[in-house]
This record gives sequence, structure tokens and C-alpha cells, in this order.
Amino acid sequence: MAEITNINQLDLSKTYSFADYLTWKFQERIELIKGKIFQMSPAPNRFHQRVSGNLHGMFWDLMKSNPCGLYAAPFDVRLVNFKKSSADNQIVTVVQPDLCIICDREKLDDRGCIGAPDLIVEILSPGNTDREMGIKFDLYEENLVKEYWIIEPNDKTIFIYTLQNDKYIGLKPQTHLDKIKSPLFPDFNFDIADIFID
Repeated sequence: MAEITNINQLDLSKTYSFADYLTWKFQERIELIKGKIFQMSPAPNRFHQRVSGNLHGMFWDLMKSNPCGLYAAPFDVRLVNFKKSSADNQIVTVVQPDLCIICDREKLDDRGCIGAPDLIVEILSPGNTDREMGIKFDLYEENLVKEYWIIEPNDKTIFIYTLQNDKYIGLKPQTHLDKIKSPLFPDFNFDIADIFID
């Protein structure tokens, strides 16, 4: 099989495995959702990166005494019935959330995370809103991610969804005027406005 060094060598209508994913040598960032390739937006804009960095710093300070791990993109999270002992050639989902917190160290290996993180944060960028608000919402709910944050940087708003009876329940949208309210991590106690400091 020829080495894949350009995404244009792939048939985007095909279904691929994690083993396929590991062999690709191109620069474009992609996610594999149920075996289908989804191209990611080009490098996030500066404000997106600033929001991600601010939030990472806040999480980092709060997580110092917590056994959970904090990871930032690019970091592969493998979902949809992926088992550590299984062969890599099964159909799988590989996503790269902006930030995620994983409390079960058994889910970690050298390639990233196998299974659902406890908390996932996605920051909206032009071109990814439909994916983050639709496809990934359903995907994270289906895979029992306990808490999912969607951050809208332009409106300085955070939407927090928490899993109850295997379904997401949305909290009141939180704005830059509020303090964060995480059901899963009640120690997160900071002004949302600080996330959006530029």
C-alpha cells in the first residue's frame, strides 16, 4: 500500500480504522467519527487559542491536588466501543477536543485516551459550529461523557451539558457576567470573564 502523505490520496466517502489513521503522514488535522473522515478547521484563530490557554491555566491551577489528568489538543480520544485489548483495525472514532479531563488513568495509553473523558470542552470556531453543536453533542452523549462544555468565544458564553440517565441536560447558558458552575467539578470556582481576557 502506498504511503499516504496527502489527504487528497484518501477517499473521503470510505470508512477507515484506527490502524489506517495511525499510518497517515499528512499535515492536515482530521477527526475520524465512526470511521468517516472529518477535516478540522485550519489552525484556530488567535482568540480561540487565547481562550483555550486561559481556561487550561485555570483548570491546571484547580487540578493540582486532583488525581485527574488535563489534556489539550492535539490529543487523540478514541470512542465508540474501542477496547484496549482489541486490534487497531476496527472502526472507531478519534476526536481531538480542545480540552479534556480524564479521571480514570486506566483509559490512558501512549496514543491518548481510550474511552470517554469525564469532561470535554470544545471551543467554537468558524466552520465547526455544526459539528460541535450537533454531531459531537450526540457522539459525546452516546459515549457517556459526563460533562460537555461548548464555548462560544464571540458571545463570551459557555453552554454546559451534564449527563443524567444517559441524556444531556443543559444548564442555563453561562455568560461573562457569571461564575462557572460545573456539576462534576464543584471546585471550579472562577469568573467566566477571566476565560475571555485577551
